[in-house]
Amino acid sequence: MTSRVRIALLIGLAGVVLVTLVMAPMLMSTFPAFLGAGGGAADCVDDTFKVTNVSDTAQSDIPRDYLELYKKWGKKTGVQWTVLAAVGKRETDHGRSNLPGVKGGTNYAGAAGPMQFLVSTWGGKAKIKIPSKFNGYASDGDEDGWADVYNPADAILGAAKMLKRNGAPGDLTRALFVYNHAMWYVEQVLQIARRYAVDGTLEVPPEADPACDPPLVDAAPTEVVKKIMEYALAQRGKPYVWGGTGPHGYDCSGIIYMAYRAAGLSIPRTTFGQWPFGAKISKGKEQAGDLVFFNAGPGTSSDNPGHVGMIVSPGKMIEARCTLCGPIKVTTYRDRPNIVGYTRPLENPTVLEQLKRLGLT
Repeated sequence: MTSRVRIALLIGLAGVVLVTLVMAPMLMSTFPAFLGAGGGAADCVDDTFKVTNVSDTAQSDIPRDYLELYKKWGKKTGVQWTVLAAVGKRETDHGRSNLPGVKGGTNYAGAAGPMQFLVSTWGGKAKIKIPSKFNGYASDGDEDGWADVYNPADAILGAAKMLKRNGAPGDLTRALFVYNHAMWYVEQVLQIARRYAVDGTLEVPPEADPACDPPLVDAAPTEVVKKIMEYALAQRGKPYVWGGTGPHGYDCSGIIYMAYRAAGLSIPRTTFGQWPFGAKISKGKEQAGDLVFFNAGPGTSSDNPGHVGMIVSPGKMIEARCTLCGPIKVTTYRDRPNIVGYTRPLENPTVLEQLKRLGLT
């Protein structure tokens, strides 16, 4: 294990408060032998199967239909396909295991299907009509109108969504720890994933194909907000840089400061300045272009937030989170702890005057 992985694992244990979603891994007799082996929306995805960036180990071990699904949904969601495949290997040997719960029913812990979802986290039922009132990770990967936990197309998409929601591709330790609440499981999955990659590394991939993104900017409430969002979203994939204001990297407030500048507007540079600057917005009333603040970071408190993201749609924000948190990306915020509040910089009197001078009011 590299020193970088050790550091990431320690940080994942010490710095992240996790919601336990135990995924009950299935022990496979082939696993030790495998570790010792050698070898180096769907319309937006190129469905042509290409065996690229796949090690000899992966090509010989992963069934072709599963490999295609891992790569397809990895590309779609921005999660490393190798990590998806490693989860599938560790859980059920890519659906080949005959243990209880893989092809029908559940195992002793209530897990089901090739990716071993707890039925409760899938949506309460193993097979759900889509769309549905059920919450969870139930997904319709083959667009047949049903989210079937035993269907590899559905289960692999659901697993990709779960990993993405909980930290992938940047924070794989956290994402895998939530998937199965055990550090030995995290280490084993990462070891498999490296064997599936051609060069043995798990680099953070670029953001999912922009053509697959929801039309976020089209839903902007005003042309000004649209300009702000266009700038911010164009920075996805760039690294977090403390004190950064681009063009190669940004910190959490730096990307917001520059996004507003791109629309011709001046707001405070730092999180501590941005928090009192905007008009306070009630929870549930926030909209694209507004800011959401968190009690996170050294020297912060419930009335002095140290982290900020910019809302791009209900429940989603773009953020530059931290050096070890992966690249700038769109994440969810309503399920995050320590939210201090929301503000609307566009309602600050100084900004209103700027808009007036620019003829934008």
